[in-house]
Amino acid sequence: MKKYLVLFSLGASIFACKSQPKTETSIVNYPITHKSEIVDTYFEIPVADPYRWLEDDMSEETGAWVKAQNEVTFNYLEKIPFREALKQRLEKLWNYEKLGSPFKEGNYTYFYKNNGLQNQYVIYRKQGEGSEEVFLDPNTFSEDGTTSLAGLSFTKDGSLAAYLISEGGSDWRKAIVINAQTKEVVEDTLTDIKFSGISWKGNEGFYYSSYDKPEGSELSAKTDQHKVYYHKLGTSQKEDQMVYGSVDAEKHRYIGASVSEDERYLQISAAVSTSGNKLFIKDLLKKDSPLVPIIEDTDSDNYIIENEGSKLYIVTNRNAPNKRIVTVNADNPAEENWVDFIPETENVLTAGTGGGYFFAEYMVDAISKVLQYDYEGNLIREVRLPGVGSASGFGGKKENKEFYFSFTNYIIPGSSFKYNVETGEYTSYWKPSIDFNSDDYESNQVFYTSKDGTKVPMIITHKKGLELNGKNPTILYGYGGFNISLTPAFSIANAVWLEQGGIYAVPNLRGGGEYGKKWHDAGTKMQKQNVFDDFIAAAEYLIDNKYTSSDYLAVRGGSNGGLLVGATMTQRPDLMKVALPAVGVLDMLRYHTFTAGAGWAYDYGTSEDSKEMFEYLKGYSPVHTIKEGVEYPATLVTTGDHDDRVVPAHSFKFAAELQDKQSGKNPTLIRIETNAGHGAGTPVSKTIEQYADIFAFTLYNMGFEKLPY
Repeated sequence: MKKYLVLFSLGASIFACKSQPKTETSIVNYPITHKSEIVDTYFEIPVADPYRWLEDDMSEETGAWVKAQNEVTFNYLEKIPFREALKQRLEKLWNYEKLGSPFKEGNYTYFYKNNGLQNQYVIYRKQGEGSEEVFLDPNTFSEDGTTSLAGLSFTKDGSLAAYLISEGGSDWRKAIVINAQTKEVVEDTLTDIKFSGISWKGNEGFYYSSYDKPEGSELSAKTDQHKVYYHKLGTSQKEDQMVYGSVDAEKHRYIGASVSEDERYLQISAAVSTSGNKLFIKDLLKKDSPLVPIIEDTDSDNYIIENEGSKLYIVTNRNAPNKRIVTVNADNPAEENWVDFIPETENVLTAGTGGGYFFAEYMVDAISKVLQYDYEGNLIREVRLPGVGSASGFGGKKENKEFYFSFTNYIIPGSSFKYNVETGEYTSYWKPSIDFNSDDYESNQVFYTSKDGTKVPMIITHKKGLELNGKNPTILYGYGGFNISLTPAFSIANAVWLEQGGIYAVPNLRGGGEYGKKWHDAGTKMQKQNVFDDFIAAAEYLIDNKYTSSDYLAVRGGSNGGLLVGATMTQRPDLMKVALPAVGVLDMLRYHTFTAGAGWAYDYGTSEDSKEMFEYLKGYSPVHTIKEGVEYPATLVTTGDHDDRVVPAHSFKFAAELQDKQSGKNPTLIRIETNAGHGAGTPVSKTIEQYADIFAFTLYNMGFEKLPY
């Protein structure tokens, strides 16, 4: 690829806060976003990139643009008459005590709790039947709640803990080590950790992963070579031992290290993309033991879930697209020695262990089914779940004969249950007290036909007694990528939408993991259009069956789902009234040049792969497919200025293109959350404000002057 740049001053001429002339049909005066004359050439084909300057998140010009865009956006939102009422209802509904499932570490039982509107969950603990005490309160990490807890790991005996913090939503982490008994910090803070957990080796130290800090902006510069380190307590981070990733032969974008529960083995997973990994094992009981390869290619996903002595239990989708568990001896772990333990079935497997048993959770059309097995592979029982929905948390320490699992669906808030592994019985541990009556709503699964004849499931949730008159405000939410499955889960924000007579519909698009690797692969690279076709067909199903109509339909998705919304609204702008792309991957020609974006190539391919791949990507890339003279739906782009997963430049450039080319009166706005990242750890206060704005924008542009209910 060649790049041609016409040089010009990067002064105030780049950006001006003047308004564009108000046309007869426009309702918003946007800031002028000046264009540069940068042209990239791919396979002898020139492609203009007039808003390249917005990629510089460190420049004053970009900062001024963000400020001016937010001013326009919030001026618009403040004029919506029911915006404040939505915020108040969100705050009221959000304000109930939330409790996470307990877990045992050492002599204490720990649990996460939020008293209602706290920005971050607080970690409590209690010993036996004693009183609970605060162990760690992330709300004290920063005044505005934007520093969050990003991970917590205890030693096997529970005497030490290391926790990770994220500042401003960044993926870069700091690690703080404390004495779990006294809660006192025991050594200096470790810095510059990224895409990593903490895995302890005894009480001596722990393994973690990171990249070398990039030159330039740490929020957008490319990070390409992940490395695993071992940190010995009491030593400087500068002395940390490099375990894997230091040489070219070990170069991978994502490397993770974890120690087995019995602390005998270290397993290392190395991947060049978000799908597929190499797998290695090291015997920690043998001094200077080698790192032994189990899988030496990245054609499948594999990890060791358990071991009994030298007998390894490996979860894999190698020659099993829906996953299986195999056993093998660690002394000779090559694939030809694998023996099926829990064979592949027609449903996708997620596995856990606890109390001396294996738990195989299956997705049956995105609905949970859980089977319990012993260590010989004998089926003990099917766990009778509380209802139709999503169960999680089936697992714990081997010696614990009780653990806690949670259950939820689109209309039932998450509740937790105490499970006895020997009897299969469970009792209700905690159920939320919330001002929402689930009995007034229903969720129904339907199957519709996509463009190429593929059957796709979708769950539609709404008030009981809904009239199918084509006038119900509807949010169609999707993702469709990276082998991620959308299973039923309660959302406080969505509950407020349902209260307003809204419909919430979630299709399980190709590209996701609901039906295994084949379903995932059917929505990748040169088949990515299948995902958009599935989403479009879902919208058409809702319209054809009178749930809604184009005038009352909004499409929403985040990250890869933001790409989904961007591609759908540019391909079928007539289909929806409102588009809500959040933290989206929207420039498909350059996504791989930022942070860890190159790791997404398994799903997308890159513009450098071939002329065919370049043309395919350009053909649906939202930034590049906006056309002059088209009336696009009312659009509210949302992003965070500290998003270092999907850099905000994607959203900036997309919004600039839309504002420049939009025809008609529909507004095209961008809401940029400051000191915020890709979403994880976002304070509750900011989350409530964002949802109030999204719902207010959506209903207002569907023609509502007051709330439906």
